[in-house]
Parts: sequence; structure tokens; C-alpha cells
Amino acid sequence: MTEKNRIRVGIDVGGTFTKAVAIDIKTGTILGKSTVMTTHTNERGVSAGIVNALSNILETSRISIDDIELISHSTTQAINALLEKDTFKVGIVAMGVGPEKKNIIKRTKLSDNKINSEHDINTCHCFLDTSHLISEEEVTTAIKKLKNDGAKVIIATEAFGVDDPSNEKFVMNVCSKLGLPSTASHEISGIYGLEIRTLTSAVNASVLPKTFQVANYVEDAIRDFGINSPLMIMKGDGGVTNMNTFRTKPILTILSGPAASVAGALLYQRITNGIFVEVGGTSTNICVIKNGKPEIRYVTIKDHPTCVRSIDVRILGVAGGSMCQIKDNRILGVGPRSAHIAGLKYSCFADPSELEGGKIISIKPTENDNDEYVAISSKGKIFAITNTCAANALGMVDSDDYAYAAPDSAKIALKILSKHLGMSYSEVAMSIIQTASFTITKEISKILKEFQISPSTTQIVGGGGGASVLVPFVAKQLGIKYSKCKHSEIISSIGVASSMLQEELEITMAEPTPDKISVAHKKIHNIMIDRGALSESITISSEYIPEKSILRVIATGNVELDSSTTSKTIFTLDEALTRCSEIIKLPESLIELSFETEHYFVFTGHIEKKRMFSKHNRHHIIILDRFGRLKLSIKNGKIFQGGKLSMLEDIDDFLESRSSDIAPQVYLLTDLKLIDYSSLTSNSHIIDAVRQEISENDKAAVIIEI
Repeated sequence: MTEKNRIRVGIDVGGTFTKAVAIDIKTGTILGKSTVMTTHTNERGVSAGIVNALSNILETSRISIDDIELISHSTTQAINALLEKDTFKVGIVAMGVGPEKKNIIKRTKLSDNKINSEHDINTCHCFLDTSHLISEEEVTTAIKKLKNDGAKVIIATEAFGVDDPSNEKFVMNVCSKLGLPSTASHEISGIYGLEIRTLTSAVNASVLPKTFQVANYVEDAIRDFGINSPLMIMKGDGGVTNMNTFRTKPILTILSGPAASVAGALLYQRITNGIFVEVGGTSTNICVIKNGKPEIRYVTIKDHPTCVRSIDVRILGVAGGSMCQIKDNRILGVGPRSAHIAGLKYSCFADPSELEGGKIISIKPTENDNDEYVAISSKGKIFAITNTCAANALGMVDSDDYAYAAPDSAKIALKILSKHLGMSYSEVAMSIIQTASFTITKEISKILKEFQISPSTTQIVGGGGGASVLVPFVAKQLGIKYSKCKHSEIISSIGVASSMLQEELEITMAEPTPDKISVAHKKIHNIMIDRGALSESITISSEYIPEKSILRVIATGNVELDSSTTSKTIFTLDEALTRCSEIIKLPESLIELSFETEHYFVFTGHIEKKRMFSKHNRHHIIILDRFGRLKLSIKNGKIFQGGKLSMLEDIDDFLESRSSDIAPQVYLLTDLKLIDYSSLTSNSHIIDAVRQEISENDKAAVIIEI
């Protein structure tokens, strides 16, 4: 019997282009790729472009629909709807006990300028007293009033709703009966903070009707195409989730596109440390990668702080297709408008004969623009002069590069502009590149300072179709080593295709106990199963953040488990050892594999510190998962492993021998979990927690910081 092929399709739906790639997940081989224009104005929205890209791949690669095991895509729908104010009025059902009514109304009306300065989230509001059991009649009356006030979607938010979400769920059930979309604050976040939770829910709800429609369009288009494999969507944290999440929590897909390219750089290019710079046609995305993972932060959307965490991506309005402005016979600026936004063809992609005799004109790319940009009018057509044109005119782009165009056309375009400015074409082209690159250079300089990164010990990695246009020049200006991603023009699509299912919970927990932590683990495990993850592929890690009283639980998994013998993305032992060496900056000869499970490697780096009259040995412990992601780094620790009883005795003896009264940082690693027990304050609690979590048959290790 012939073994079934295993193919994944990743589709990056960008603002200008929709790019798709098909990958053989067994070998990592790219079987097909396609780029089409994103179909924003189509009756079926972006789904039409997705189908076009899929059709091209199937036609050119001869892939069978039956061999596609998973389709994942990124989207700009949620962020675009917010940026373009294509939002809906939100009705807020605030709840709490009567005596707190005034305070609750103040905290949920979203009128505070600190969190809603532009008041661009259009809302109406009502309050329900939950000191008694609220009735369906009360809720129905409140929702109908909000609907009469213009609300198209409802949010339910209650003080301490994260502890008891029953009232919020009750409101959502009534909304469902009335045919109104709704969301609840406890679904968005498990942390306290009524204002931030309500605001995040309102931002999410404001685009719900739009994204619900988009989700249906995309899903219907894929099913009508005859593909029945799971359909996933990229989140801003670099993981994928199912389409139902997009229907109910579109806010999680904010920065989905930039996250896709970072995921590609991590999973396919396997960057350990560096600054990833993706240059597209309209914008450039910059992200710091440290120890094999990107920086994660709480997202601010149009000055609205939220409790949603996403990859820390800096987005700049300059890229390969950026047009330039002139003033006083010099280049005044480059971007943010691009040839794509203006609907113009790049000069460098025109035939030379189309440009001959052309003249410089000034245009406004969109009707609402105040600023004018340079273009060439020739033979009844208009062409843009872009960064890509300037780079090609200067010979900065290799002939096998995605951004390579017709050098002769590029030179003709720049000579037309240089004649207009009274300069040589090479001076004008270099001025365009320098002006555009300065924006990127400035941001990277800021990042170097912010993260205390030395230019001599890091690298800049270029991705995107326009990587060769600007990034090498930026790296040279900063004196930083440069490399370009393989398949850089489709790195986002590769990232989407290769990403794992990932979910994160943040739960307010003033006094974490083993029982509470276990409940949180079971909750996220059930969420992962509901999203479509195979049970045995799910790995869970947790950490306690005492300054915020938050337990953060992160789970990753796969729709279908990839074995280490077949999956291109899984790290070998040698590859994991190399990454460990890069992280702790220690030769591989001084690092040993101390423990491993089916899903984790545990390495110990042995460091000898010389003092005046003695030597001091330090043991740096690193935990990597099988995908090379750093899960734990302890600069000096001790590992306990073996049988359950002997390990518990050894841990107890070690804890009793410590002179410090302060509880140490303690972590438990099983095959599927990495648990942070650092919040436990007594030796007996630590022993009880370890005893409760592992069985006689578990392969487990305990790591304690010394």
C-alpha cells in the first residue's frame, strides 16, 4: 500500500498580494507556490484570492486535494477593519452588585480618555444588578434597548466575571436567542481589571460581524473547492487556531500577517538570535528574536491598551514599493504611500520602450491624500518610481532575486527623474535608498538600545519580496552581519503552513496551589482538543508572575502529530545542542544532554568560574522543546530524576540542606508538561506538588535553581 502524502498549504493574505505555498511536511520540500492580487473588492472578499492561489498551486504542482492534510492562512481583516473604521456599534451589558453600580458604570462605559482617547469604539451601555438572580426577561429588555440604540453586537462584562462567568454566559445565551452576535469579557482574558477587559472585549466585538462574514466566506470557498481538511488561521502570537476562534475572538488575529513571517523565520530558517526584517510592497515589519523565540507583548491597537498578547512587531510605512516625494530639487521623503496603493506599475517592471520620452508628474495616490508623490507619465500610462526601481538602477539586486527587474528600465526611470532634479541618476537612486533606509535604520538602532543588543553579536535577517532592496544597505550602515532567508518572498506563507496550534491563558491567581495549577492545565488542554489538536501532541508550560498575580499557561500541539523521523521542523539532538550553545554562549564540548522526553531536551552547560584562591562550578540548565523553542533557562541549577520515591527523597534532602529561608525556584518537567512551582513557599508544598503531579511510570525531572 502506497503511503499517503502529507501536504500542508499556507496562505498569507496580505494587503496587496495573497501568497500561497504547498509544503511536503515529511521532507520540508516546497511543492508549489503562487502569488495573486488580494481580492479586497470582490463580492466574496479575500476568499476569491485564496481560491485563485490554491487553484494555481494545484494546477502547477499536480498535488491531489486528498493529500492536503491542513490549510492555514493569515489575515489582515481584523486590523484593517479597525484601521479603516469599518466597525459596528457595540452594546455593553455591564453587571455587578447594586452598591457598586456607580463605580462599575464608570469603569465599563469606556469614556476614560486614558484608554479611549479618540472615542472611536462606538458604544452604548446598560447596567444589570446581579445582587439577585437576573431573569431572562431583564436581560432581553436590556439587549433590546441597546439594539434600539444602534448596537449590532453585544458584550457581557461583570466585575469578577473571570471567577464566575455564569452571568456573562447567560447574557450571551439570550443574545443567541435574539439573533445578535455577542462576546463576553471572561472569554477574552482571565485576568482581573474590569476596564481593560471590557475595552478589549469591545474592540473585539466591534469587528465581529465583519470577521464572522469573512470566516464564512473563506470556509465556504475552501469546502466548495472540494477540500475537507482542517482550516486554520494564524494568530498574532505565532500559533494557529481554528476558524471558530476567528469568528468569536478576531482580536487574537491582530498582527496575524507579521506573525506569519516571524514564524517562518523561526521554523524554517531556524534563527536563534537576530533582528528579523521583512520588507513587503507597502510596509516593513521588524521583530527581535532572542534564544529562538520572538519577543511577546500586550498589544496596543490605535492607542487602545488591550490584554491580548502578540509578537512584538514594529511596522514601518516604507518598503519595496514605496513611492518618493520631492521638494526643492531633492528627495524629500519615501513612503508611506506605495505603488500598490496608487494602483501603478513599477517603472522597473515596464518595457524600456514604454518609458522613453516620459515626463515627471506629481500624483495623489488616493483621493483623500494631501501629499503628492512622483510618477512618470509616458504614452498615456503612469508608472511609479519606487525603492525597487532605485535598487535595480544601482545594480543592488542579484539577477536571481525575487525583486530583480529590468535594469535598463530602472535606469531610464531614474534618468528621467534625475534630469528633472538636475542630478545624476545614480545620485538620485542612492538618495531614494538612503532616505527610505534611514527609517529602518533608526528603528533598528532604537531596538538595539531597548534590548541591549550589541551590533557585533547579532545579525539582521532579511525576509519578504523586497528584502534585497533595503535590508543589506541597512545592515551595512549599522555594521551588522546580514543574511537573507531562503525563499524570503514566501516566508510568511511558509510560516503559516509550518506553525503549530497554540493557545495561551492568563489567570489571576493570588495564591497559586498545585490544585489550581492543575485545573488551569486541564482547562487549556480541553481548549486545545476543542481546537483540533491531537491529544498526545499537546505540550503545556506554565509560569507564575508574582508582581501581577497572574498564572500564564501556554499550550502547543498539532492537528496531526509529526514524528521526529518525518517532520522537517523538529530539531535533531545535534541541532538542539547547537541552539543551546548559541543561547548560553558556551562551546558544545562543555554542554551535556542531562534528560530528555519525547517532547523536550534538557541540557546542562558546565561553567568553571575562577576566583582568587578557588574555583566555582556553575551549571546552566536549558530546556528546549523538540521544535527548538526555549522553555526554561536557569543559570545555576540542579536536576533530580529517577524513580518517584527516590527522587522525592533526594529533593527533600536537598531542600532541607539549604541555608536560605527563601523558597527556591522549582520546575517540574514531564513528557507533556513544564510546570513552574516557584510560587510555592514551603518545602512541604513543593514535595506535595511533585508527588501529586507524577506517577510511578512518569518520566519526570525536577529542576531547582541553586
